Amino acid sequence: MGSRRSIILPASAPTNTQSKPSLDVNNTPLRRLFVLATIRILCRMIPRRGPVLMVSKNLCIKVGFLKQPAEAVTMQFIAKHTSIPVPKVYCAFEPKGCKYILMERVEGHILKDDWLERSAESKGKILAQLKDMIDQLRRIPPPSGQGISNVAGGALFDGYGGEIEDASDANRLVEWHNQYCGKPTFTHGDLSILNIIARGDKVVGIIDWETAGWWPEYWEYTGNILVRGMATRTTSFGETR
Repeated sequence: MGSRRSIILPASAPTNTQSKPSLDVNNTPLRRLFVLATIRILCRMIPRRGPVLMVSKNLCIKVGFLKQPAEAVTMQFIAKHTSIPVPKVYCAFEPKGCKYILMERVEGHILKDDWLERSAESKGKILAQLKDMIDQLRRIPPPSGQGISNVAGGALFDGYGGEIEDASDANRLVEWHNQYCGKPTFTHGDLSILNIIARGDKVVGIIDWETAGWWPEYWEYTGNILVRGMATRTTSFGETR
């Protein structure tokens, strides 16, 4: 996926003037030392591939320089307000612009590994669970006075667009969609078979919440098509023809 750029909150939907909550989670000296030392040791032993380091069968560490500091608090928010399975966050901090999240490693398989081989019955069971999870997300109202934003009241990030400076820019970007737009809807922002973990026919984890927040209600579908360059016909949940 391409680099993610910030979308500044539209002036017409101001955030609360109160101080924003900390984006750190359990940021203690001992936990920071454990995370940083573990990364150094693992990188010497195993070539790093991607942003996630597998520490054990129960733990992993996500590292990134992308501007998505609210991912950890978003997972905590989702765990508190829904029954959607998300990794438990043990520690998160962001020194010098680099994000570290120590979290639960969810046991299972990424759905993309076997989606095309699944039976229609199996796919139906998975999709029914995902529908319930999306329904739960969409029932989460934005805080009073807060429009398009993440759970901390800050900027959202998409996977293909540039920086949007003000409300007029945002309005021009979505002007031809306005007939479909209602109030901002809580959205994962990047939901696909790449970030859904299953064991058998049960969804046991939804990961990669860095783009989540209150978006226009059409965003989950159109954002994925644009980000992934899906010019081909899309069928059920990520299959293309």
